Amino acid sequence: MNRRSRSNIMLVLTAFIWGVAFVAQSVGMDYVGPYTFNGARFLIGGLVLIPCIFGFRYFNGTGRTMTRAAAARKRNTGIIGGICCGICLCIASALQQIGIAQTTVGKAGFITTLYIVIIPVLSIALGKKAGLKVWVSVAIAVAGMYLLSIKEGFTMEKGDFMVLLCAVVFSIHILVIDYFSPKADGVFMSCIQFFTAGIIAIIMAFIKETPTMESLTAAWAPVLYAGIMSSGVGYTLQVVAQKDTDPVVASLLLSLESVFSVLAGWVILHQVLSGRELLGCVLVFCAVILAQLPNRRSSGYGFI
Repeated sequence: MNRRSRSNIMLVLTAFIWGVAFVAQSVGMDYVGPYTFNGARFLIGGLVLIPCIFGFRYFNGTGRTMTRAAAARKRNTGIIGGICCGICLCIASALQQIGIAQTTVGKAGFITTLYIVIIPVLSIALGKKAGLKVWVSVAIAVAGMYLLSIKEGFTMEKGDFMVLLCAVVFSIHILVIDYFSPKADGVFMSCIQFFTAGIIAIIMAFIKETPTMESLTAAWAPVLYAGIMSSGVGYTLQVVAQKDTDPVVASLLLSLESVFSVLAGWVILHQVLSGRELLGCVLVFCAVILAQLPNRRSSGYGFI
């Protein structure tokens, strides 16, 4: 098996881990509030990434040929970028966690992946032009969202709306990552963002919720899965795999998390979508794939 095939398998595994994480988030809400859950998972995720930072530096030789001044600039950029990303991640994850408690895992997974369509639209505000492909993707995504979430009387359930807002904030989060990541160590910046998001979430938990060790102990399995597997293992796999594969292919494979979320919700939680909702999922997934297809002069929008 060549390196590219191995990387693609790793990306599919990452998508699977992230898709199942929607189940963990849903189950975790049976025991703790959204801020308590996110605070615990992000702090665990930050701790998991600490050894990864030193591991990547050792195997890649990062910093061995870098001057102290350059290393300091890179470290400071990583701290600032990590804090900015952590704030966005905390807001997006809180919206997602609240929404998952009021909708199905599968719907939450597909609505969340709309950030792949939203990103190029938001980029217009940054002076980037959007071609016909982007607007076709948006139109298909809107049609899919209508079938997936809009009910009689043209109303949207609160949970779906919260997850949609989460997709918008995740889009901003990815654009922030896109700005800082070329100037910083990716794993170090991610570690900072997890600790930032975790600390903010824990503060909010003590303000809005009543976190207890008993409730956290009861939710140990979903919290550990979300913290270790989704944050630590998932991110590490992504970073390693994307070094040997095309970014467009990587983004397409990672978008399979929406499909895995539906399957996981069906197998584990016995959640079933109606025919109308399934058609909406198909349209959203088509929009996501179309948005990631490369232009003639561009490689498209990839994951960081």
